[in-house]
Amino acid sequence: MGMARFLIRRILTGIVVLWIVSTGTFLLFFTRPVAVVARELAGRGATPQVITEIIRNLGLNQPLRVQYWQFLDRTVHLNLGTSYLTGVPVKTSLAQDLPITASVVVGGTVLWLIVGLGVGVLSATRARSLFDRVATVGVLAGLSMPAFVLGELLIIGVFLPLNEHGISWIQTGYAGLSTGVVPWVGHMILPWITLATIQAAVYTRLSRGSLLDTMGEDFIRTARSKGLSERRVVLRHGLRAALTPVVSQLGVDIGALLGGVIVVEQVFGLPGLGFESLQAINTGNLPVIIGFVLVASAFVVVANIVVDMAYALLDPRVRIM
Repeated sequence: MGMARFLIRRILTGIVVLWIVSTGTFLLFFTRPVAVVARELAGRGATPQVITEIIRNLGLNQPLRVQYWQFLDRTVHLNLGTSYLTGVPVKTSLAQDLPITASVVVGGTVLWLIVGLGVGVLSATRARSLFDRVATVGVLAGLSMPAFVLGELLIIGVFLPLNEHGISWIQTGYAGLSTGVVPWVGHMILPWITLATIQAAVYTRLSRGSLLDTMGEDFIRTARSKGLSERRVVLRHGLRAALTPVVSQLGVDIGALLGGVIVVEQVFGLPGLGFESLQAINTGNLPVIIGFVLVASAFVVVANIVVDMAYALLDPRVRIM
C-alpha cells in the first residue's frame, strides 16, 4: 500500500506540473494582441487570409479565459494544432520524431549508467590503484569534452575510416527498428557514445564517492563481521545504499538531457525532436515550438516518476514522506 500511495502522489504531482507548464505556455504565447499571436502562429510570410483563418479557427477574438480552457482542452486531447508553414499536424510531426529522440535518449542513458556505475564501483573498490588513477584522468577528459566536438571526432576518426575500408555497419542518420536491430544499433552507436561519454564521467565520479562513503558505515562493518565475502558486501549492501544519490542525479539529468540531444541530433543528422525544434525556431514555426514544449515537459515528468519509483525501491523510507 505504501508504494501505491507513493506512486499516486507522484502521478498527481506530475499532473500539476504539466498543468503549470501548459498554463505558462499559454500565458507566454497567447496573451499578446490578437494580430501578433495570429501572425506568429502563421509563420513568416503568411498572407492576411491565413492570419484571418487562424483567428477564426482558434477563437483568438474570444475572452482570454475561454481561449485558456480551449487550449487546455486541445492539449488534453493531444490536439496540438497544425503547422501553417508545412500544413502537417504538429502531432504527426512529433510522433515521427519521438522514436528517434527516444532511441538516442534511452540508449545513451543505459550506456552511461553501465559504464559510469561500472567504472565508479571498480574505482571505489580499488581506491588509489593504477585503475583508479587512470579512471580519474578519463573522468576529467570526459567532463572537459563538449558533445559537438566529440561527435565530430567520432565521425572523423571512426565513421569515415570504417566506411572508406568498406565497413558500412556504423552510419550516420537514422534507421528504425523496423529495418532490424543490427542496422538500428549501427546508426545509433556513435550518438550513444557521444551522449554517454560526458554523463558517464559524471556518474563515475558520483558513484565512486558515494560508494567510498558508504563502505565506511557501521552496517558495512557489521556485514563484514558476519563473514560475508567482500564482493557480496559491496554489491549486496554497499552498492544499494550508494545508488540513492546516483538515482537522484539521474532525475535532474533527464530534465537537462533534451538540450544535449539537440546537439547530438544536429551532428549526426538525426531528424528527432531536437532537430525539429531547432528548425522550428529558425523558421518561426510557433505551433511546433509549442508542441515541443508540451511534449518535452511530459517526457521529463514521466521519466522523473520512473526515477522516483526506482529511488523508493532503493530506499523504502521515501515512500512515507
